Amino acid sequence: MRFTTALSVLILTAAGFAQNSPKLAPLPEPKSVTVPIKLDHDRVVIDVDIPLPDGSTRRVSAWVDNGNPDLYLSQRLAKMMGLTLICAGQVCDTPTPLPEILIGGMKVPLSNLRPRIRQTTESSMSVAFPGMNAEINIPSSVLRNYDVLINFPDHELTIAQPGTLKFKGVKTKVIVNSENGLVQVPSQIENKKYNLVLDLGAPISFLSEELFDKLSAAHPDWPHMTGAIGPANMWGQSDEPSWKLMRVDRVQYGPLFFTDVAVVDFPKDRTVSFERRAGIPTAGLFGANAFLNYRVGIDYAHSTLYFDIGRLFNFPDFDVIGLILRPEDDGRFSILAVADFDGKPSVPQDPDGVQAGDHLVAVDGIPVLGSTMGQAWSMLGGEPGKERKLTVERGGKQFTVMARVQHFLGETDNEGKSKGKSRNH
Repeated sequence: MRFTTALSVLILTAAGFAQNSPKLAPLPEPKSVTVPIKLDHDRVVIDVDIPLPDGSTRRVSAWVDNGNPDLYLSQRLAKMMGLTLICAGQVCDTPTPLPEILIGGMKVPLSNLRPRIRQTTESSMSVAFPGMNAEINIPSSVLRNYDVLINFPDHELTIAQPGTLKFKGVKTKVIVNSENGLVQVPSQIENKKYNLVLDLGAPISFLSEELFDKLSAAHPDWPHMTGAIGPANMWGQSDEPSWKLMRVDRVQYGPLFFTDVAVVDFPKDRTVSFERRAGIPTAGLFGANAFLNYRVGIDYAHSTLYFDIGRLFNFPDFDVIGLILRPEDDGRFSILAVADFDGKPSVPQDPDGVQAGDHLVAVDGIPVLGSTMGQAWSMLGGEPGKERKLTVERGGKQFTVMARVQHFLGETDNEGKSKGKSRNH
């Protein structure tokens, strides 16, 4: 009995202590988080957690897109978030305020943004951006509220409260649009001053059509081609087969000097639209293809960029099969066109080869269905001269075509033919 009484007293005493003990305070929200990057077609993709109406969260892929102020969601994600959709044509809007998302445990508000949502079929509701697996983007209008470090060599993204990050590398003052976060960098090409946007969401760089044509006419010896292949094959738009590409010999971008950087001509109407959003005249944009060796820090609060070089590597960006592709919502890849190499089609065409409207089914027996644009181009890249077996579908029937990896946008000889020499950039 004595043991029972003592045990009862001990239990009651412990219960009293438990009731009177102070509750643990919730952990403070982190001021800075670092998360892994998945580079896909040179686009920065991270995982984020999305709060759902039932109190749970869902982890999805997000595209970090500092060159675009607009927020996009997949239709599937919008429905999971419980958003009311009002659709007109292929684009939906919502009057429902958006919840905050979580990046590495840090809360990132979206409530002041109105997202754009693509209306798609039931089988493709998770497609927010054709050729990507991201269901949401993190635009410049969100990123401008933070310190941001995109570490390409180590595949990491750091996002932090303003004034938290200690940036490294050379720095330069830039022009930041206070309304949408778009960044323009004072630059020079052939001793003339231009503003060039920093767009790390783009896999390729662009120059305005006027500047592109001026440089192209003055330097016919610079490598040129027509047709958006490799990193220039961004979305599979109908005009990509006619895009002009060129390697610019030298560009001063803020404190950096780039050589032989690949650029695409920016049609005049798109340049005007881009300038309108940027708020000041711009001659184009520099995309991720120029910065793969760098850690790029963006101090939005102080309108300052930091460039810290992390490695020296010459990426073989245009050693690919010369197809121009369009990713479809159903996961297939349509062939828009074939790029020329040395004045001839780089992939065999009719009657024994491919033609526009065919579908690329597999590369060396590896299916491309459901792949991202980056994954498809990884399959189509390689050492120049390497032969690949393409499985192609036309009218429900499949056949194979043998094609070689070519070194596009390389140096040319006096007759305009490629010499196959690598270019540094």
